[in-house]
Amino acid sequence: MAEVQDAPVRERDGDEHDRPGDLKEAPDRGERSRSRRDTAADSPGDKEEEKPRRGPRWGIWILVGLVIVGAIAGGIYWFLTRNEVATDDAYTDGRAVTIAPQVKGIVVELAVNDNQYVHAGDLLVQIDPRDYAAARDQAQGQLALAQAQLDNARIALDAKRVTDPAVLAAAQAQLASARANQTRAAQDYRRFHSIDPAATSRENVDQATATNQQASAQVAQANAQVRQADIVPLDLAQTQTQVRQWEGQVAQARAQLDQAELNLGYTRVTAPQEGWITKRNVERGNYVQPGATIFSLVTPQVWITANFKETQLNRMRPGQHVDIRIDAYPGLKLSGHIDSLQLGAGAKFSAFPPENATGNYVKIVQRVPVKIDIDGGLDPNRPLPLGISVEPTVQLR
Repeated sequence: MAEVQDAPVRERDGDEHDRPGDLKEAPDRGERSRSRRDTAADSPGDKEEEKPRRGPRWGIWILVGLVIVGAIAGGIYWFLTRNEVATDDAYTDGRAVTIAPQVKGIVVELAVNDNQYVHAGDLLVQIDPRDYAAARDQAQGQLALAQAQLDNARIALDAKRVTDPAVLAAAQAQLASARANQTRAAQDYRRFHSIDPAATSRENVDQATATNQQASAQVAQANAQVRQADIVPLDLAQTQTQVRQWEGQVAQARAQLDQAELNLGYTRVTAPQEGWITKRNVERGNYVQPGATIFSLVTPQVWITANFKETQLNRMRPGQHVDIRIDAYPGLKLSGHIDSLQLGAGAKFSAFPPENATGNYVKIVQRVPVKIDIDGGLDPNRPLPLGISVEPTVQLR
């Protein structure tokens, strides 16, 4: 039975090894299997080689499409904005009036509060006026005294204008009378001394001599009075000078009174124009000094100061329309126009302007301030504080 069982085994083995057809087919199947394996091994490589070739083609077309779309969008943007220039270096600007007292004193009344709107002439601060009222009254007294002295000098001048010529005329008349008396006395003297002494008495001769001497003395006295009266014009001029002096005193006293009244008025610090109170720096009871800032008054007029690059000014002209966007209010759109261009770059008016003629020069694009007036779009419920950022866009058409 063992032989019977082994035979088939050997037979199968023999069949497998001894059949010529099977021996010839085995290599073929091996070759086909190897070729299939080689094909299977080679096919992923072919696919990998095909994928890199397909990938760049799609990427190039996508890139070309994006470039075309970008070029079209850029062209459209350039066409729409070719007549516009804008800057973000811009801010709201206006006038801030500094309020300072002109006299010193204690604040007895504070009539305003922070950010309050005031009109021109409204009372802001009241300084204690008592010292200045007393100075005003004293100046009034000095003026009254000087005016009285002037009136007296004028009366004296009028009197001298009448009496001094009269004194001169009287002296001259007295001189004429003295000379006449002297002439008569001299004649009597010569007559009494020329006749025979027996024809007259000694008493008559002596009397004629004395009368002649007295007449000569009277002439000398009259001459002296005339010379004294001759200074009447000088005396009159002196009196006129005194009048002018007192007129100067009156003018000085009146100026002092005016200054005292001004100082009294300066104790009331009022608003020079309408606007909003900002940066209040005073309280009731403070002692203030002249020139010390106690308020800033922001006026209602607001404009835009935009610092454009110098390369943006070629087509920019006053009057061109401007669209204004406020950073604080994104939904608020304002419109305006260019008022003027500053005749100087901002660096030129800085504290330390550049000295391009010294050292190594590096060209830097300068910015020029442009004033833009606001024409419309303001909202009264949305105030525009000074110094907030804006973005103006100028229409260059």
